[in-house]
Amino acid sequence: MLLGFGNKPAKDTAAQPGNDDIIFDTDTENFEQTVIAVSMHTPVLVDFWAPWCGPCKQLGPVLEAAVKEAGGKVRMAKINIDENQELAQALRIQSIPTVFAFFKGQPVTAFNGVRPVSEIKAIIDQLSKMAANEQPGALDIPAVLKEAAEALANDQPQIAQDLYGSIIDQDENNVAAYVGIVRTFIAMEQYEDAQQMIDHAPEAIAKDPQFAGARTALELAQHQPDKAVLEGFEKALAQNPNDHQARFDMALALFAGGQKEAAMDALLHIIRNDHAQKTAWEEGKARQQLLQFFEALGHADPLTVAGRRKLSTVLFS
Repeated sequence: MLLGFGNKPAKDTAAQPGNDDIIFDTDTENFEQTVIAVSMHTPVLVDFWAPWCGPCKQLGPVLEAAVKEAGGKVRMAKINIDENQELAQALRIQSIPTVFAFFKGQPVTAFNGVRPVSEIKAIIDQLSKMAANEQPGALDIPAVLKEAAEALANDQPQIAQDLYGSIIDQDENNVAAYVGIVRTFIAMEQYEDAQQMIDHAPEAIAKDPQFAGARTALELAQHQPDKAVLEGFEKALAQNPNDHQARFDMALALFAGGQKEAAMDALLHIIRNDHAQKTAWEEGKARQQLLQFFEALGHADPLTVAGRRKLSTVLFS
């Protein structure tokens, strides 16, 4: 919807957004240039406000913070309706604050009144994805995530890392890809790099439940035992197969050493024994640790899927 305001001479009072201006003021005369033209490649939120409007003063900072957090995927134009009544009338704005979102020169959504931060972030996320999908060569993210997970499972961490990185290039807040990169560093025993990613994860990613699994995986991987330690556990179990503590410690060592399936089988042995004896060694400590292994691997990992199936067989047989 081209509104036809672009043929008038521009006022000096309206800021002209540069390539790096994420948030800017504009007006009726500059609307075509600063909003419609920019929206052809980047979504633009347009905040219609007025100095006397209390709710506007509440909503404005929330919008600005969310737009800044998006890192340039969405821009924001601010328009004072007292000074731009013609534009407000053209868009049939009846109350403020009112926010329009423009993409490809068209309004794609709008709302009025103060909204919660979560709702605003959801709108910005939808706009970002809309723009990403319009880009030439846009990735099929679910398909690439699956391909990367398979590469990691097949001991090809560098290939997996490249795939996850291509997703981050398109969607920097993709939790699965970010966690996937952490896991590739762990697989390559580049623990410092993995720790750096964990320590500097964006807030939106750090709060996601999937991220806890990355922390767990790194903690487990950093405690790799030497061969003599494993041999000690094996000797203890040869003397006493019911030494659950030795088997439990061996499971931790095996997992840290990369023998993840053997580690899970060791814990399942304890759980199976508990189930048969109708007991719970150390208050179900083996089962709790097995669930932590699942978390560290990721719920979609083939070993996790197989391990959960084995656990169900033990518990419900």
